[in-house]
Amino acid sequence: MNAFRPSRHGSRRPKISFEFFPPKTAEMEVALWESVRRLEPLGPAFVSVTYGAGGSTRERTHATVKRMVEETALKPAAHLTCVSASRDEVDEVIRAYWEAGVRHVVALRGDPAGGLGTVYEPHPQGYHQTSDLVAGLKRIGDFEVTVSAYPEKHPEAASLEADIDALKKKVDAGATRAITQFFFDNDVYFRYLDKVRAAGIDIPILPGIVPVQNFKQTANFARKTGASVPQWLADRFEGLEEDAATRRLVAAAVCAEQALDLIDRGVGDLHFYTMNKADLVYAICHLVGVKPEKMAAQAAAAAE
Repeated sequence: MNAFRPSRHGSRRPKISFEFFPPKTAEMEVALWESVRRLEPLGPAFVSVTYGAGGSTRERTHATVKRMVEETALKPAAHLTCVSASRDEVDEVIRAYWEAGVRHVVALRGDPAGGLGTVYEPHPQGYHQTSDLVAGLKRIGDFEVTVSAYPEKHPEAASLEADIDALKKKVDAGATRAITQFFFDNDVYFRYLDKVRAAGIDIPILPGIVPVQNFKQTANFARKTGASVPQWLADRFEGLEEDAATRRLVAAAVCAEQALDLIDRGVGDLHFYTMNKADLVYAICHLVGVKPEKMAAQAAAAAE
């Protein structure tokens, strides 16, 4: 597969979306908004803003989303979890999002309060599972609701089939879209999609794509979340631990290969986990034919 060839579906511009996380420091705040401004001209269908374990970033998430609504043309989707909060507390957050102009929420159960690998314990007065949270969102407002999906199953699920049953409950509760955990082998995604469709689930299942900024960190996180890391990917980054410049070039090529293959195989929506870093994501979008809307409009006019 050659990352620098045009896609066989080169005339079709894929829809894109991005994930950001709320900043912890003033320096990270600057980096976030530089990334937002850099990627905004690409015209994403939506951008999501994450929500820390146990609601630890609740205020920062809300402030980030509110600023996006007020200062950009982006359509933000706020993450929301069930962890460590009562229904009343979660409902208060939902109403605050609605009042801020947010109409799209990414509903998640959330990681256990003790971190990945520990036992999840629902709040006694809280929403126990994502499907409960989805139903609560739809009860309070006419939100568009996106949920998560796991091509290699959620680490806590008994089986992939049980995990797909959990996804179906989310859809039955009102979810209208799912975004997958990141993966590196596209066949994993397509096998999962076949099983999801066979289970009668027909909502869009957006592939979650992570450009590998740091291979060691990504591999460690993948192990915790149940995502496999192919040996060929490890081989691509071997020996580049101290060579950040070459690592970025390899990362762009690897991610563009994956995105182009997804497009060639009929996928029209790509969701990028940006890690609040714009340059690599911007380059990959360019390679798959997603360019600033003004530039794209000029190109279309010239072709007429």
